[in-house]
Amino acid sequence: MTGEPPARGVAGILASAALARAFTLTVFGAVFGAVAIERIAGRVTYATILTGLCVFAVGMLVARRREISLVRLVPTTLVLFIGWTFASIFWSTDATRSFWGWVSLAGVALLAVTIGHVRDTLQTVRALGDVMRVLLSISLGLEVLSGILLDMPLRFLGIEGRIAEFGPIQGIFGTRNLLGFAAVLALITFLIEYRTQSVRAGLSLFSVVLGGVMAVLSDSPTVVVLAAAVAVAAAALGLVRHTSPDRRPALQWVFGGVLIVGIGAAYLARHQIIAWLGAGSDFSTRATLWANLLNYVRMRPVQGWGWFGPWAPSEIPFIAINFQSGQTHASALNAYFDVLLQLGWVGLLLFLLLCGFAFVRAWLVASERRSIIYAWTPLILVALLVDSMFESFTLSGLGWLLLVLCAVRAGQSRSWRERMDAPDGSELPHDGGLRG
Repeated sequence: MTGEPPARGVAGILASAALARAFTLTVFGAVFGAVAIERIAGRVTYATILTGLCVFAVGMLVARRREISLVRLVPTTLVLFIGWTFASIFWSTDATRSFWGWVSLAGVALLAVTIGHVRDTLQTVRALGDVMRVLLSISLGLEVLSGILLDMPLRFLGIEGRIAEFGPIQGIFGTRNLLGFAAVLALITFLIEYRTQSVRAGLSLFSVVLGGVMAVLSDSPTVVVLAAAVAVAAAALGLVRHTSPDRRPALQWVFGGVLIVGIGAAYLARHQIIAWLGAGSDFSTRATLWANLLNYVRMRPVQGWGWFGPWAPSEIPFIAINFQSGQTHASALNAYFDVLLQLGWVGLLLFLLLCGFAFVRAWLVASERRSIIYAWTPLILVALLVDSMFESFTLSGLGWLLLVLCAVRAGQSRSWRERMDAPDGSELPHDGGLRG
């Protein structure tokens, strides 16, 4: 206790726990429901919502400035990556579009940073769980309405109404792949809720079944890969957590070696895996796209073509890549290739550092702390990083929001900032009192 009187007026409202909870729910609802908002009310409406939330975010951080350490505010790797995306505006083929793409990237990052400082991990999980229950329920209800009751597509939402055929369905997420990705993220969250007993058992069971049904009905080939990767990571993390502290470092190195070997084996057996998943046509499309994309990477290997985020179809090199591929793509269908194309090898290195530091820190924290709540961050990161090999969701919208949030959360607990700002090793206020 500092002995300071609680803030009153506007500052008191901005620093209140009630507003922090409402803000977190609204951010998750808006970003995860972005496709539905844009298709119903337009992109300007969605941009206006995010702008208003960013204004609130700045106000909340200012109101809580005494309890937030400046050195813990944003991970250095995140600052460097966003800084490089801003620098790319100056050599972009369309500086105006690149600028607004950067504004979108920085705005969503600001929202994630704010959530990371006004909510602890358990509160974040509960908020995301509440939002995903609503969005997945709405998606299922609209699919039933379209595919069974009306037997007609809801084209304004992108719903094809194929639930009677057991999918693929899209819900309010626009595509089956995005629905499947969101469903896997929701399942991780629901299972963490169940293990922490933070919701009633009946509601928890309903949530897990709902997430599983939506993941299956999405009929997305990436869902199987994501589910397998998260399951393996969860099993490995559980084994590490139950290993004595003196044996953990050796086990961690073993798992690191197994991971490297596994990635190499998966690459060598990629054709067999693709055939087993029944995703040959999808991979063929991606292979053609990536081959054409790499031709343009060679033209600007270091700095890239400038940051756009989702592709601008009328701009170079995107229009040329789509023309050569014979299709119209809104991304590289691979986050790493997308960063390489738009930001060059420098940008890709910074992105890998951002993801790598976040994952290693989150994994080490989860393996050392007793509460299962700390497992949420590394498992979400596993889903994000694996999905980035098949889609570019991690570079915008809900994927980017969660990536930054996880990076902020991991950086609060295990970095040079902790030693600088808390030399006595005291517990972080963001941990919500859950000691390891």
